[in-house]
Amino acid sequence: MDTANTIAERYIAVWNETDAARRRALIAESWLDGATYVDPLMAGKGHAEIDGLVSAVQARFPGFRFSLLAADGYGDRLRFSWKLGPTDNDDMIKGTDFAIVEDGRLKEVNGFLDKVPAAA
Repeated sequence: MDTANTIAERYIAVWNETDAARRRALIAESWLDGATYVDPLMAGKGHAEIDGLVSAVQARFPGFRFSLLAADGYGDRLRFSWKLGPTDNDDMIKGTDFAIVEDGRLKEVNGFLDKVPAAA
């Protein structure tokens, strides 16, 4: 398995990619075809739905960027923490995601929101 940090960095890159064609390519490289994503606010299955979720977050928070805070894992399990925010307040939203990885690609991601301001 690729390192936990490498997989988590590819995951963050998907969420930050605003060019739709490049984002879809990144999803295809880093997620299995039938992969799932779920968090308290949204869920999706497969590349097209995951791309739609990312696009919706980017539309809701234009100019915001994700940053990886920490990543670790063992076997096929991965845990990583991230932050999201505008350049002048880059830790406005924080979360921790848990993933199952197969052949170096994401199979399942369960997201948890650790910090969400009322204005978000």
